Amino acid sequence: MDFFPDILRLNGGQFEGVPFKLHPSQEFIIGSLFGWKMASGVRRFRTSYIEMGKGNGKSPLAGGIGLYMMLADNEAGAQIYAAATKTDQARILFDDAVKMVKQSPALMRALDLSGANPVHTISHLPTSGFFKPISKESGKTGSGPRPHCGLIDELHEHPNRDITEMIERGFKFRQNPLLFQITNSGSDRSSYCYEQHELAVKAAHRSHEESDLAAFDRLFSYVCALDEEDDPLWIGENGELPVDVWKKANPLLGVILTEEYLADNAAQARAAKGKANGIKRLHFCMWTDAASAWLPFNLWVAAEDPDMIEDEMTEGCKIGLDLSAKQDLTGMARCYPDGFTPEGHPKFSLFVTGYTPEDSLQERAKRDKAKYVEWAEDGHLIATPGKVVKFEQIVRDIDELGSRVPIDAIVYDNFLFNKFEETMEDLGVDYPRMEHPQGPRRRQNSPLCMNDSIEAFEELLLEGRIRIAINPALRSAVASAVVVSSPSEQRYLDKKKSTARIDLAVASIMAVGAAVEGAVEATSPSYLEEEEMMFI
Repeated sequence: MDFFPDILRLNGGQFEGVPFKLHPSQEFIIGSLFGWKMASGVRRFRTSYIEMGKGNGKSPLAGGIGLYMMLADNEAGAQIYAAATKTDQARILFDDAVKMVKQSPALMRALDLSGANPVHTISHLPTSGFFKPISKESGKTGSGPRPHCGLIDELHEHPNRDITEMIERGFKFRQNPLLFQITNSGSDRSSYCYEQHELAVKAAHRSHEESDLAAFDRLFSYVCALDEEDDPLWIGENGELPVDVWKKANPLLGVILTEEYLADNAAQARAAKGKANGIKRLHFCMWTDAASAWLPFNLWVAAEDPDMIEDEMTEGCKIGLDLSAKQDLTGMARCYPDGFTPEGHPKFSLFVTGYTPEDSLQERAKRDKAKYVEWAEDGHLIATPGKVVKFEQIVRDIDELGSRVPIDAIVYDNFLFNKFEETMEDLGVDYPRMEHPQGPRRRQNSPLCMNDSIEAFEELLLEGRIRIAINPALRSAVASAVVVSSPSEQRYLDKKKSTARIDLAVASIMAVGAAVEGAVEATSPSYLEEEEMMFI
């Protein structure tokens, strides 16, 4: 127990350089893992499963355990691995350990750090021990690791048991190994993490079969969860909040996490349905479905403005495109800067047009139970001749718009965009382009992603900083949109799970995300006056 406060120092914000004083919940975990021994003197627990809310110090605790087992566990050649499916995830936990080493004069004297920006290995040369991150993604897991300790971060993001099995196979060389698994709650009840969650709950309740006692007896579990009747999003008539409920999922509430932080997240979950499941999983230890409706419809309707006129826009716009291959809808959204709030935050205006093939329009309207014909007659959809959407029409419309206002960028997903670019070249049209993937993955060469753009759009709606031109086809898309979270908590709209065509909603999110990414806060008049004085 003394190793943590005596040797380790925390990092970041108000905790920078503060001794790592264990919380009672952490003392219980550490004391159980290292203090409970069998008659032979070998430690009882070889595997642990820790599930609690985000921001409760799981990663620093794991990093501290790794340093302890390398330095103070009397194990020659102790190999400590921070393991994850992705290199970035493995480094989060490992980097916590590196920072703790750098904060501690005693550890800096005892240990060697290999690599710079980033450090890739922590070594204890007298015992030939080391601590390093490994991942399946990097392919550098080694041919035969012999871990004394495997630290598994964010288990709910692991698609299978490959990483943990690789670690456990090396335990045969060790007398007191430890597989230390930490995670938030997840969404996939067929996942390896949920399997471990169920085993951990059985171990805690001792509800397993007697014949399985040997396996369960070496599993330590610390699973935070709410009771069935608990509602973490409840709010009383006088603003009362269920703080006692929150504590069940967040043992370090009031130490690291604040009530204000959780209250803000609960408010976001109540206001934006698409955020609710993710917040329940991350902050309140509730295994929820990955998919949920995107927005409360009244939030969208409140932003609609029947008096908007696009010809009055003068600022440069971002154009979001969601292209269709056959008989789907193609969405073209234009997002314009539209002034600032009194506090200096940028505001925006959004206009959206849909395109659809003219052939079989009535048949598709019946099939999709949508008012395509009516929307086309009213100009909300443009029916292009033929059986598929003609990109020529869209390119000409973009170029006509470009003759009136600056087009800052065409925001695109790679699907079909090569064909769209060819059409632009054939017609002699050229505007800047920004890639915006529509799925859950982030790309290194693009600052834009669906998760961030959805977050930006929701923030504008909640704060009343966006006006939306009324388009019933767009309204239908938004009402039908289903947002899904990937295992790494990246949100995106799922067209297969949505209840109607959502192409116009996707294009809108792309345009708004790009516009917000390039926006700047208003500069105060006093600052402008000072700048003018400086240049006179």
